[in-house]
Amino acid sequence: MDAEARHRNWVGEAVDGRFPLLQWLGDSRRSTVFLTSLPTEPERRAVIKLFPAEGGDAEASIAAWREAARLSHPHLMTIYHAGRCQLGGELRLFLVTEYAEEILSQILPERALTPAEAREMLAPVLEAISYLHNKGYVHGWLKPAKIMVVDDRLKLFWDPVAAKQEPALPLSIYDAPETAGAPRTPASDVWSLGVTLVEALTQTPPVWQRSASADPLVPESIPQPFAAIARESLRSSAAERCTIREIKARLLAARFSAEPKESSGAAQAARLRWFALAGAALLIAFCAYFLFRSHPAESTPTETTESTASADQPAQPPPAATQPATETQPRPQPQQPSQPAPKPSPLPARVAVSEAGGGVAVERPLPDVPEKARATIHGKVLITVRVTVDAGGGVSNAELETPSSSKYFASLAVQAARHWRFQPVSAGSPSEARQWLVRFQFSATGTEAAPVEATR
Repeated sequence: MDAEARHRNWVGEAVDGRFPLLQWLGDSRRSTVFLTSLPTEPERRAVIKLFPAEGGDAEASIAAWREAARLSHPHLMTIYHAGRCQLGGELRLFLVTEYAEEILSQILPERALTPAEAREMLAPVLEAISYLHNKGYVHGWLKPAKIMVVDDRLKLFWDPVAAKQEPALPLSIYDAPETAGAPRTPASDVWSLGVTLVEALTQTPPVWQRSASADPLVPESIPQPFAAIARESLRSSAAERCTIREIKARLLAARFSAEPKESSGAAQAARLRWFALAGAALLIAFCAYFLFRSHPAESTPTETTESTASADQPAQPPPAATQPATETQPRPQPQQPSQPAPKPSPLPARVAVSEAGGGVAVERPLPDVPEKARATIHGKVLITVRVTVDAGGGVSNAELETPSSSKYFASLAVQAARHWRFQPVSAGSPSEARQWLVRFQFSATGTEAAPVEATR
């Protein structure tokens, strides 16, 4: 049995007797991730990460996580619990953190951030990094995958154990030049922030050759002040990079420079002009209404006698094609088509690979996933959608069966499921609505989906 299948089989187990493994969310280079819930009233969703307990570093890792759990910042992900457990016959470490509805790395394959969104992203990230630096820590692994949304608040995920580890080889663009064989520093966090900022605004990290001494290329399309922040953050020499404090100052200066510099006298004059125009418009409207009420509309004679109506005989009606309906001549009704025209589907009509569930689903469109979005998938993303099917076989409602760590892929699955069609109810059978579970499986190589009849 491969690792992925073994991890799926862990669903239903409970870690430390408190944290049920509700859904496998995927594997990373260091951990296996599951959806869980906190033993609170009411229950709250959370994420649990399982790590191999290797060597004598287990105690140090647990101590570092528990120390980090004592930190508190509104833009830093909360660490709830950390410890060790037995799972699958093996000793493992676990870390329980907040559940994120959205992750920046899942948004960027779909679209880049606008400058306004980049500002909203950058400000809280700067606050969280400043907090860590002031406490004597570095983030160490800053990238879009670490920037998340929890309860509509942007938060930064931080793992103090990972921050102390050597970077994986080969090094990525997010690793500053000096991190090869040297500990990470606040200056290396600034480098990672610069890469993340460029990627957030362009969907692509900056172009850079690690073997060269030149700085990364920042695209000319990036607006200010973000272009200047990125260039100053991506200096190959750590000593020449800007600081978090300087980045904050640039953002603040740009915000004030963008505000209108109209003098109070000019602003007052503009307001007076607006009120004058508005008053004139109201006066004209009032006069027009008064004239209309005082002089009801009368027919106006024209140069031709055929179009003039006498006082004793009403005017002839217009041709039949435009004549309004009366009591003696009912309004013609538009001809109804024999069958309703099918609605065009915004989704490609591709058939799922998996055929589990038989032929009950006669139309199975799959989500259209961009290649860049697929590249973010490590392992598989499983989404289950509950659909309500009417007597005609159409889907009248579709909603997530269980929460998902990926709001982006969950949305794609729900939208696709709404366009599925099932076999209609045969004559003589009960016509009440039926419910099915449509199970989507996203991977880096493709998407599969299969219907299973719901039991409740």
